[in-house]
Amino acid sequence: MNCFTDKKHRNKIINDPVHGFITVSSPFIYSILEHPYVQRLRKIKQLGLTYFVYPGACHNRLQHALGAMYLMDKALNTLKNKGHEITPEETEAALATILLHDIGHGPFSHTLETSIVENINHETVSTVFMKCLNEEFGGALDKTLEIFSKKYPKLFINELVSGQLDVDRLDYLRRDSFFSGVVEGMVGLDRIINMLDVDSEKLVVEAKGIYSIEKFIISRRLMYWQVYLHKTVLSAENVLMQIFRRAKYLTRNGEKLFAPPSLAFFLNNSVNISTLVSGREAIENFACLSDGDIECATNVWISHPDKILSVLCKMLVHRILPRTEIKSTPFSEEIIEEKRKSVQKNLKISFEDTDYFVISKVISNTGYSTDSQSILIKNNDGSLTDIYRASDMLKHLNINGETSKYMLSAPKYR
Repeated sequence: MNCFTDKKHRNKIINDPVHGFITVSSPFIYSILEHPYVQRLRKIKQLGLTYFVYPGACHNRLQHALGAMYLMDKALNTLKNKGHEITPEETEAALATILLHDIGHGPFSHTLETSIVENINHETVSTVFMKCLNEEFGGALDKTLEIFSKKYPKLFINELVSGQLDVDRLDYLRRDSFFSGVVEGMVGLDRIINMLDVDSEKLVVEAKGIYSIEKFIISRRLMYWQVYLHKTVLSAENVLMQIFRRAKYLTRNGEKLFAPPSLAFFLNNSVNISTLVSGREAIENFACLSDGDIECATNVWISHPDKILSVLCKMLVHRILPRTEIKSTPFSEEIIEEKRKSVQKNLKISFEDTDYFVISKVISNTGYSTDSQSILIKNNDGSLTDIYRASDMLKHLNINGETSKYMLSAPKYR
């Protein structure tokens, strides 16, 4: 029997702590949900190492994917009720797209995003996964791939998946707020979704929803500085990235490191987009990776004779993290050099290798950008205005474009 029409798959109900009961009524969507590529997201933390600061932030990518799908269904129903034509096939394709939008995340989500598969973001890996699934499901994901690549003719469907007011952001703000305990992310989802409309195939917001959108934009900005870019979270993430960098260096110079098979594949091979799309070996190994593989390896590498790898792993596993400072002006080269010399003296390593421990970089947060896909307010006379121009509050707070700060992370020695 075709799994898309099997009666036993209908009306599956999932109890979600954020949205309540989520019903999966489509056999096709349920088939995707049950696929191992999607189920692996249970083993990938949504917020990477954020639980080092907020102990409750241990929720996973599958929870977020289900929540975003729930909000997508609500948004599409709202638009249908306002007279906009959305076919059952388009609904199913949109639900599949948002369910799969984060399928390309690897261990600890964004932390190792360009480290495992070199210089490739998770969206590119997601596309590879979707194409594999499309082949497996006999072309049933053609529309899904169009939507994900923002090429579907109905622009508002693309915008609901990826835009400045998409269901992805709506879910992760509420969900990350719930699990971290940081109340700034508690945006009014029902109000925002009920205010959505479509004008000239573009997603718009009714004028009476402007205050909810203002709160959404401000909440997202606050969540970035308070949660996603928290200095201790960044410190832990930097350590993990340097662990992976050192492990790859040692492996590719003949050192044999303990690692689960799929992790060993990426330590021993330089995997780029070409490798990823040529055959199934790379993507199948990626599909087997989980946070647990990294945790298992780092626990073992603590005892490795390589001092750099061992010290980095101790820092992460025992949460003895480098001290991290964030400020609005760059750190001087003299201060950075002083930190590196301190590390060299205390660890007795070469000055060159101190760059595993002393990290200086720019961090950025974009609250809202008028240069990007706009959030359009539909005025009572039918005209459209960018939210930034329509909102006195956003203009007063100057929330437009990218805000950058400077970070310096280094071990603290007496």
